[in-house]
Amino acid sequence: MKKVLVTGATGFIGNHVVQALLANGFQVVASASNQSKAKSKNWFQAVDFLELDLSSLDPAVNYYDYFGRPDMMIHLAWEGLPNYKADFHLTSNLPRHQLLLENMIRNGLKDLTVTGTCYEYGMQSGCLKEDFPAMPENAYAEAKNKLRLFLEPIAAASSVPLKWIRLFYMYGPGQNPNSLFSQLEKTLESGEQSFNMSGGEQVRDFLPVAEVAENIVRIAGQTAVNGIINCCSGKPVKVKDFVEQYVKEKNRQIKLNLGFYPYPTYEPMEFWGDNEKLNTIITT
Repeated sequence: MKKVLVTGATGFIGNHVVQALLANGFQVVASASNQSKAKSKNWFQAVDFLELDLSSLDPAVNYYDYFGRPDMMIHLAWEGLPNYKADFHLTSNLPRHQLLLENMIRNGLKDLTVTGTCYEYGMQSGCLKEDFPAMPENAYAEAKNKLRLFLEPIAAASSVPLKWIRLFYMYGPGQNPNSLFSQLEKTLESGEQSFNMSGGEQVRDFLPVAEVAENIVRIAGQTAVNGIINCCSGKPVKVKDFVEQYVKEKNRQIKLNLGFYPYPTYEPMEFWGDNEKLNTIITT
């Protein structure tokens, strides 16, 4: 039974990844900055939990030993989202994550999976493929891309498979309360007659978070396909159509107040992911 370390285990994605790992027979070492929050999760008694505050890292500590010398690491932790434009992603988050992951590799970690973001592609439109250049337009995406560039030569020098998962749009239980999905759920539950949103013409790539978690586990559990891997549906969908379909599946009716919010300036109007590389993993 392989031992897998999951950082950011109590987060939106991490919670589902831990559940998916346990369901697939892995031994899980879960880590987050708040043990009391972890204790509220239904998986807490089934994992080894080790608290770690990334703002208090000590370079002298062997974190590979601290986490019980795991066979694999899935690094999901990242602070301060969804504030994508803030400089702290570069000035605070980036050096912390560089320190931790380099420390893990230098001290013996043999297999690393890290989540990046589709925002690393910047304002490029259309179907985004892994071999497209990274052109980040916000501090969060820039920090993620710099972390990848930092890790690649370190992992290569130690013959550590590095799987860099670029996440697209996900939705489901536990999402940030300010997200489109959470706001829609709240509106439906309250019985309101209308839902405020953008014009809804932007094209995106959506996956339920449980499926994203399963994809992450499948990617992390193999070494044949490494490097950048899009985690996406490969299906372009208008945001308005996504909302309408979700409302229909809930057997509800609601008026969409289109154009209430402006379109985001940090992403193009139309983009989705190419999932050919992902499919070579999940269909094997």
